[in-house]
Amino acid sequence: MIDASFRVCTGMPQLRRAARQLALFVAGLALAAGAAHAETQGITVASTTSTQNSGLFDYLLPKFAADTGIEVRVVAVGTGQAIRIATNGDADVLLVHHPASERKFVADGFGLARHPVMHNDFVLVGPADDPAGIRGTGDIAAALRSIGEREQVFVSRGDDSGTHKKELELWGAAAFDPSPASGAWYRESGSGMGATLNVASAMAGYTLTDRASWVSFGNKGELEILVEGDTRLHNPYAAIVVNPDRHPHVHAGEAQAFVDWLISARGQAAIAAYRVDGQQLFFPDVVAAVED
Repeated sequence: MIDASFRVCTGMPQLRRAARQLALFVAGLALAAGAAHAETQGITVASTTSTQNSGLFDYLLPKFAADTGIEVRVVAVGTGQAIRIATNGDADVLLVHHPASERKFVADGFGLARHPVMHNDFVLVGPADDPAGIRGTGDIAAALRSIGEREQVFVSRGDDSGTHKKELELWGAAAFDPSPASGAWYRESGSGMGATLNVASAMAGYTLTDRASWVSFGNKGELEILVEGDTRLHNPYAAIVVNPDRHPHVHAGEAQAFVDWLISARGQAAIAAYRVDGQQLFFPDVVAAVED
């Protein structure tokens, strides 16, 4: 007859083997989870205040994350600063709106390729009583020249953003240099679009803004759109993956997946579907992908 103590002793090796197998199984799960996490690295996108403040990213990024498992962190600044961030390797993707600067970024070896994504337009807003007399002219250069000649308050972002760069180009087209009037009728906020619109509203001044920021802006006061529709007010956005040869730590694979999603039929349809107060704010540029 075998007593109970003998049965317990002879069962111990099996218990130890089972415990080791369980430990190995748990360790395997942890390694698998770690591998899965490594495969879905989060990325940082250096972009503009217009894409962030308009609510576009809040709309798009959950859809992208659901499709890919990749989380996106956005650093929303002016285009000039966004390019500097990407140049320093502190972002994985650049999404901005100044084609000349974007092409230089790629030509200098900091980005892999420039991918057009979407566009909207700029508008010139100002006080309803319109002391510069520019309402409905449809000619942005003539409108700016009238503001300058009549020395009416104009609020510039003055921050090296894409909007600021565009504004300076348009003053050039008007053959008028406002810089000697800095601090007088020509005011430079040194801030983002929302803050600049607030200053223009408070001072009953004119300013240039992208339409998405204007539609999303809640403190319009007496400001109205006075000039729009000039082809020179076109505002294209493009995405660029930061070059991993320059910055080996960037998550180039995940970054490319983000760009590919933006220009895919699904991403382009999502961009086209986004609206604020019933208005479409951005228009996809990969038209064939949407029509397929």
